[in-house]
Amino acid sequence: MHTPPGAIERYSYSDRASHWLLAIGFFLAGLSGLAFFHPSMFWLTNLFGGGPWTRILHPFLGLFMALFFILLGLKMWRHNIIDDGDKEWLKHAGEVMAGHEDRTPAAGRYNAGQKVLFWLLALCMLGLIVTGFVFWRPYIAPLFPIWLVRLATLLHAVCATGLILLVIGHIYMSIWTKGSIRAMTQGWVTRAWARFNHPAWYREITRER
Repeated sequence: MHTPPGAIERYSYSDRASHWLLAIGFFLAGLSGLAFFHPSMFWLTNLFGGGPWTRILHPFLGLFMALFFILLGLKMWRHNIIDDGDKEWLKHAGEVMAGHEDRTPAAGRYNAGQKVLFWLLALCMLGLIVTGFVFWRPYIAPLFPIWLVRLATLLHAVCATGLILLVIGHIYMSIWTKGSIRAMTQGWVTRAWARFNHPAWYREITRER
């Protein structure tokens, strides 16, 4: 889909494809993992062909999710480096929630809240990858002592819970900030949206053009 005249491209086609494939991987890995988190959620295994198939598929679904997070993260990490302006922005986060963005330092491509979210997501994802490999049966788990396998299982659940809560917050904020969903589905934002939500980025883009 082409960017309409007067609009600004926010995300390329590859960015959007990676994001939505990551989202699909998250929901599939999340549902298959929750099926084993507590007996009351074991019914979720029916979505994947039963308990044995869910157990087999979950690690591969996790790798699918991790792959697209890494691909997207490699493109975006430079835009998520926290600087002094972001630290000042975080001090006024309450005013942002109240709709007074004009009282905070001008945000670049991503504001400080989005940057913090990015790094917390990366931390949880790294934790899931490392711990998931440690207790991946029958391939890797036998290489480690049982106490480490059990610890990895616990930490895996903690990281998964953190990731789920962060994604819920991400979805909420995307809906709350009108225009954000369109940016990730169609790739563009209006000039007014960019100027209001990310004024430093807007100035950078318009100067380049």
